[in-house]
Amino acid sequence: MKVHVSEIRSAKGFRKVVLLLIASLLLTIIPLYILSTSSFSLYSPKLSSTPPSLLQSLGMTSNGSKRVSMKHKNCNIFRGKWVPYAKGAYYTNSTRCVVDDRQNCMRFGRPDTGFMNWRWKPDQCELSQFDANEFLELVRGKSMAFIGDSVGRNQIESLMCLLANVEYFLTRIVAYPVNDAPRLEGLMAHWFYRDYNFTLAMVWSPNLVKFSDGNRNGSSIVGLLNLHLDKIDEGWISKIENFDYLIISVGHWFSRPLIYQEKGKVIGCNICQDANITTLSRYYGYRKALRTTFRAILGIPTFKGTTIVRTFSPTHFGSEDWVKGGNCSMTTPFRKEEMVIDGNNLEYYLTQVDEFRTAEREGRKRGLKFMLLDVFEAMGMRPDGHPNHYGHPRNKKEAMADCLHWCLPGPIDSWNEFLLHMLKVKAQEIN
Repeated sequence: MKVHVSEIRSAKGFRKVVLLLIASLLLTIIPLYILSTSSFSLYSPKLSSTPPSLLQSLGMTSNGSKRVSMKHKNCNIFRGKWVPYAKGAYYTNSTRCVVDDRQNCMRFGRPDTGFMNWRWKPDQCELSQFDANEFLELVRGKSMAFIGDSVGRNQIESLMCLLANVEYFLTRIVAYPVNDAPRLEGLMAHWFYRDYNFTLAMVWSPNLVKFSDGNRNGSSIVGLLNLHLDKIDEGWISKIENFDYLIISVGHWFSRPLIYQEKGKVIGCNICQDANITTLSRYYGYRKALRTTFRAILGIPTFKGTTIVRTFSPTHFGSEDWVKGGNCSMTTPFRKEEMVIDGNNLEYYLTQVDEFRTAEREGRKRGLKFMLLDVFEAMGMRPDGHPNHYGHPRNKKEAMADCLHWCLPGPIDSWNEFLLHMLKVKAQEIN
């Protein structure tokens, strides 16, 4: 700003100069104040937004990312590309970890290995490799629970394989919620790492809300479920009060035939084939279930942990959906410009981010941290990373390809690189 001496010599000119100086000062202070008081959220999109590169492919733009200050400033680890990596995977299916047969692609004859020779490269920095020692030090004396569906189980199994390079878990405890009688909802498994006093857990609840068999009323639709969208599944919410970290994994089970209930009454359904029931989309049920989930977490007076929401993981069934068998036989990742965004995957993602943002704001009022582990863009580029037809024994005939879960080892290991980065950011904030 230039000020002329002649203006200062008059009272009118002096007032003008003072006003200009005040305006300049405010324009400097206000942005600094906003930056200093804004809450941290790890590179996650704004409400109803998609990753910047995805938005560009849709003809839209966004400035929804927030930044963190670590080794690299202004780095969004969730936006990038896959680059060749000759060193390959962190582990194999023959190392100390136990790989689930359903994701043990190499054991059951997958002919190519190239899908293991890629690493995620953020656009603006380098993502550190997974360091099991560093991870275990960050969670020393703490506990972490994965809540939700089989994709969450997929990630926790990846994590255990990564940690096995340093320490194998000492004990595995499986607990059932009702009179020690096995049942699907609420199934819980614990793994304890003695040297670090670290507890890892998985609680099975694929819809997060209360559900029951929908065929009890005479329907013959395969897999039909009753979802009570306003009632949380007590099988998991009753177990998480003392955990330091919750990692929420949910989404794919909302593509099933579902009957929706609220306040004890049927309000609609998805793929229920009943003309007497209002059709409501899968995204309606998903949004309501997420809202109920976050309210339930926020409603636990003594819960002080961090909630990490892992975003929806895209499927790649090709021209056929999973009901028709599907196919995901590609052997290399997509480049950004090649990636095709499936509308269903995108809608799940947008719905999830909307509800996450609301929970994040409410959590801030209570002093609770919500963080977004955003895998949507990275995994959208990995049609080559699924088990396809190599996630089961060869002599077991499976007509359906698995284009939903991820091979171990494989691109899902990057999720735990993201997770480690997030834990380091949180530790830096505390310090």
